[in-house]
Amino acid sequence: MRHKGVNYSRYGYIFSLPFILIFLVFSLYPIVYTLIIGFTNMQGIIPKPLEILDNPFQNFKDLILENASFKKSLVNTGLLWAINFVPQIGLALLLTAWFTNKRLNIKGQGAFKILLYMPNIITASTIAVLFSSLFAYPMGPMNSLFQMFGWSDAPIFFLQDKTTARGIVAFIQFWMWYGNTMIILVAGVMGINPALFESAAIDGANGWQTFFRITLPSLRTILLYTLITSMIGGLTMFDIPQLFLQGGPSDATLTTSVFIYTQAFKGSYMYNKAAAASMILFLIAALLSAVLFYLMRDRDAAKLKKALKQQKKADRAAQGEV
Repeated sequence: MRHKGVNYSRYGYIFSLPFILIFLVFSLYPIVYTLIIGFTNMQGIIPKPLEILDNPFQNFKDLILENASFKKSLVNTGLLWAINFVPQIGLALLLTAWFTNKRLNIKGQGAFKILLYMPNIITASTIAVLFSSLFAYPMGPMNSLFQMFGWSDAPIFFLQDKTTARGIVAFIQFWMWYGNTMIILVAGVMGINPALFESAAIDGANGWQTFFRITLPSLRTILLYTLITSMIGGLTMFDIPQLFLQGGPSDATLTTSVFIYTQAFKGSYMYNKAAAASMILFLIAALLSAVLFYLMRDRDAAKLKKALKQQKKADRAAQGEV
């Protein structure tokens, strides 16, 4: 007898339907709507009906050429990301080399990793309150420490100085995320073929040689992922600058995301400018991501692919002559 098969594929569509609906309503629709209002004059608490501007790119032109706060927010964003990411990736790589070194055989690795990752799970509002208390003026733990060691005779207003304010924000971002970066890199190292490390040990390679000649080249994809996600996170940095200093002092910690929030929901409610700034930020992220993909591409694989293409062309040409 012939048995009728059961088609289970429809259940996959049914189970994925809630996600698709949520994505369409809460992700795709806001993205498309933001894309549209960037070319309009939409602003005010009660916006007027959407009207495309005579010059659709006027909002972008005003931001790039005339808005000093927007340009300053881009500079601040790049500066804060660079200051926190360079030591972050450096310390994460150092800890990765330490934890994955078989010769050291460190005990209690799990506890160390939990402690190092813990700042990443603390809420941004809690961290903002913590560091506001630490650097409080005129009485705070840091001011008391400076006066106790004789480093300062008078209380220091850390949060009203541009340099120290930027440094504190960058340190908070570094402190929150280096543990997460370390966990990703350690997971990447665990995925490398152990035979490579065994061969290096047999050949007499020391720990540093193994790390720089085997571990790092094998982590190319993981490092690219870390750079891309960190870069996007740095460009969209919002919670700490907003909750901690609200972009101050004198816009020293005004990031692009804080600028977008301020334009859209404070003061004049300029939704069109905020949408245009969001699209500019997206284009910057896309461009930087493309640059990183190009710089960190596998050159040997690219050369091999090019050689194979040339060989195929030569084979076709030879067949044509025959």
